[in-house]
Amino acid sequence: MREKIILVCTECLSRNYTTSKKKAGSTQRMQISKFCPKCNKHTIHKESK
Repeated sequence: MREKIILVCTECLSRNYTTSKKKAGSTQRMQISKFCPKCNKHTIHKESK
């Protein structure tokens, strides 16, 4: 079963994206470079708690 997660911008801390990932296979938090509309540039987004 997949788990819903929220991605948070590392610079402005805005919660921009939601996605899902496998519960069983992943132990580390997800990090993706995505566009932040508040910063108006590409930044690293990390999985929130």
